[in-house]
Amino acid sequence: MKTGQARLPGQHTSEENLQIPRSTLHRWQKRNQVIALRKGLGRHVFPLAQFVDGRPVAGTPEVFALAKPPRLAWSWLVRPSRYLEGSVPIELLRRDLVDEVVIAAKRSFCPARSE
Repeated sequence: MKTGQARLPGQHTSEENLQIPRSTLHRWQKRNQVIALRKGLGRHVFPLAQFVDGRPVAGTPEVFALAKPPRLAWSWLVRPSRYLEGSVPIELLRRDLVDEVVIAAKRSFCPARSE
């Protein structure tokens, strides 16, 4: 898979691949703990890269709060960031480097507040 691309399964695929119940995905979505991308009429997909061991990666809510709507947040998370020396934010979140990613998100989306 190339940088910037991510598998985008629907809820049922997430349930099968990660063994996450649909109700849990919806709860996490309502709490802004995961990013759900709209696909079609009322359907959502949940990018697999935001899960580690069947749980949302830490830092997603903080990034999502800075970079709404969901497609903007996800687009930023899967592309190399100049504020992270070219690293891909979601890959750093998966390695528990939350502070670095949140600082980069603030610099990207709120430049006046991050200085």
